[in-house]
Amino acid sequence: MLQTIRDRMTGPILWGIVGVLIVPFAFFGIQSLQSGGGADPTVAEVGGVKITQSQFHGAYQRAYQDLQQRMGPDFRADELQQNQLRDNVLKSLVQDLVLQQYTRDTGYRIDDAGVREYLEAMPYFQENGHFSADRYRSALSSVGQSPEQFEARVRQQLPVEQLRGAVLDSAFITPREGEAAWKLQRQQRVFSYVKFEPAKYLASVTVSDDQVKQRYEQKKDSYKAPERIKLAYVELALDQLPKAAAPSADVLKAIYEARKAGLFSTPEQRRASHILIAFGADKDAAKKKADDLYDKIKAGADFAELAKANSDDPGSKNKGGDLGLVKHGMMVPKFESALFALNKAGEVSEPVQTEFGWHLIKLDELKPAETQAFDDPAVQKQLLDLYQQQDAVTRFNDMSTKLDQMSFENPASLDPVAKALNLQVKTTDWFTRKGGGDIAANQAVIAAAFSSELIKDDNNSKPIAIDPQHLVVVRKAEYEAPRQLQQADVAEQIRGELKDEAAKAKAKAGADALLKSLADGQTFELATKAAGVASVSPGAVQRDNKDLPPALVQALFKMPHPASGKLGYGQAALDNGDIAVIALSAVNDPATQSSDVKDMQSAGLQLRNARAGSEFSAYRDAVEKEVKVKIKATPLTSDADAGG
Repeated sequence: MLQTIRDRMTGPILWGIVGVLIVPFAFFGIQSLQSGGGADPTVAEVGGVKITQSQFHGAYQRAYQDLQQRMGPDFRADELQQNQLRDNVLKSLVQDLVLQQYTRDTGYRIDDAGVREYLEAMPYFQENGHFSADRYRSALSSVGQSPEQFEARVRQQLPVEQLRGAVLDSAFITPREGEAAWKLQRQQRVFSYVKFEPAKYLASVTVSDDQVKQRYEQKKDSYKAPERIKLAYVELALDQLPKAAAPSADVLKAIYEARKAGLFSTPEQRRASHILIAFGADKDAAKKKADDLYDKIKAGADFAELAKANSDDPGSKNKGGDLGLVKHGMMVPKFESALFALNKAGEVSEPVQTEFGWHLIKLDELKPAETQAFDDPAVQKQLLDLYQQQDAVTRFNDMSTKLDQMSFENPASLDPVAKALNLQVKTTDWFTRKGGGDIAANQAVIAAAFSSELIKDDNNSKPIAIDPQHLVVVRKAEYEAPRQLQQADVAEQIRGELKDEAAKAKAKAGADALLKSLADGQTFELATKAAGVASVSPGAVQRDNKDLPPALVQALFKMPHPASGKLGYGQAALDNGDIAVIALSAVNDPATQSSDVKDMQSAGLQLRNARAGSEFSAYRDAVEKEVKVKIKATPLTSDADAGG
């Protein structure tokens, strides 16, 4: 029973569901996608359900912020491929709706018992290996969700995971394919190569002023200084608010009494063991077996040994049936009632029937409820922290309301806002639509900065959430519109571009000339010597080689096998601009031994997983055609995209 649940706690299902909790943009849910307003443009339609611009924009912002958080200091707004992120977010929303509608229409369902069993088995909500109702509620509360909301999402997502699992589990490969995959992974190729480096041709390249002028005229529109802006802003952050002074003992006592049951009390816990006899095909036979075991226990047989020999719960049988500490709410009702009816350690229940089978339940230890005293120093510290946290949240909420009101009532200046809330007016550095540092790396701030509200109307922005506990109001401090750069401004840039292009062309021509000489029958040694390039011989390499340029290795392993006693030739464009000419002399497949069976199986599993992923992608594409997806418009990633 328990082990079956634990086995399901790996792979895409667990992280798909936890993703609902932690990264909400990944799984939006049909209800949230249906909440768009009437004036909200539709960007896509999935089986009659609309995805609006505002819904996409919300998902895009969450995706952007998630990317920021995951990359940390490595995040660069100016290097973000916004079009790719936009397409990925829209694709995610569409695919989620497609699969939800398809599973609903084809009869996939999950009942309340299935949802409960699933949640109880999620490690994210467990303490000491068992479901914790307190941790469950606390985790949901921390991200602003109620159990009802989260369970509705789980009920909606699990059928999708059932479908996904059914398709993925159907993929298979033959042992011969697994062996072939293993051989390909370990195949070695013996080769030599030479490089034609553009840098070595730069000195021989000259670029005239006329060429610079011609290029400037050809690409004049691309030589522009982008618009840029400096922002003035005020920020309100919960973690920057000063802590309140310690309150009186009466205040702390009131908090203690209100939170005692949840924070300072440990409920009664019972360490339990059980023997599970699953119903199997014959429920009566299972009951008889449970009765016989109960009689043996009453006669003095060792409970743990009987559990190891007879229990059908693989998760606990090897531990003598030990389930660890159990408190109210962790087990199914009938099991729990029987356990908490036992009065002393060592007592064993009569067979108890649940949906999983017959249980013999033993009480190993009884830990009574405990409550920490009000005067305990650790309790006092926790109470003070709670008071200061709540005080800060209250002040933050009050100041947030005032921030919104003051910035609206004084649209032409931040000074009244700053004075009323005792905040400092700060200024960003210059940044473009690609973003900048600090708050200018936030996509919502960038969108507001280049909106008509700031640039044309010269107003304050609305409060912008950097995160739920960090708000900023921004306004234009300085602005420069896009401007045409003159030829003199970009002459050296253009000259450098032209020289690089000419040097690369010379390198490519050198590589092509070498390949032609080799095709005409000249030996590799003589041809490379005549071309003035030195060959490098790495010897035998595998496709996972990390010492050579990736593009070189990829090109090497795409080349056909050379004829016996001859060299095969190929070319590769390396990431640094160099052109490599490859001479492949041998392809060596590994010899198989009996000790390689496990590695072959592992290679086969990787191949099977890759095939399963491809098959599910194809299945999803087919479902998408059946559900009828229509992309109505290219969604906008910010208000600035609208041309305001």
